[in-house]
Amino acid sequence: MPELTFQVKDAQPLDAASPHLAFRLRISENGPASAIQSVMLQCQIRIEPSLRRYGPEEQAGLFDLFGEPQRWGESMRGMLWTHCAVTVPGFSGETAVDLPVPCTYDFNLAATKYFHALRDGEVPLTLLFSGTIFYHQDGGLRIAPIAWDKEASFRLPIQTWKRMMDRYYGNMAWLCLRKDVFERLYRYKSRLAAATWEQVLDTLLAQAEEE
Repeated sequence: MPELTFQVKDAQPLDAASPHLAFRLRISENGPASAIQSVMLQCQIRIEPSLRRYGPEEQAGLFDLFGEPQRWGESMRGMLWTHCAVTVPGFSGETAVDLPVPCTYDFNLAATKYFHALRDGEVPLTLLFSGTIFYHQDGGLRIAPIAWDKEASFRLPIQTWKRMMDRYYGNMAWLCLRKDVFERLYRYKSRLAAATWEQVLDTLLAQAEEE
């Protein structure tokens, strides 16, 4: 039965309709080479925030996720970023494939808040692999699962993520609101006769700062 190992070599923005990163995977087969027909590869990507240091500005940006830095020993835990999948074409011995990883600018998600708070350096990631291997042996097609303990570590440069988001959103960010909250804000915008949502929020923030 084939046994595969995984290594992440690089990550770059993918030219797509929505933000994606292409993680370049090197997949190697241990032991005697088998004629692998394909691999249905699934991946869970987790962020390991405790594996790097943070400057004062980053610490302030991470308050919403982890609280005061004095509590990070208890509150800072690994978090799920995303799930993704790819079909690996047939190979023997070793191959390379791009794993497309969807990205979002939804600030309701912990991963987006984490990425946004970082100013420089790298994001420590753990990629956990699963899926099914289709391979030829003894004249027939056989099926085997990817072992449950297959994983790889990678440190994603935060500037790679930020450049990609700048490409899609520029100097913009979006915020998802409950419908009832949006309706209240919309009525306030109408009463204010504001031309843009930025004017509405600037007015509310100025009032809050005065108080």
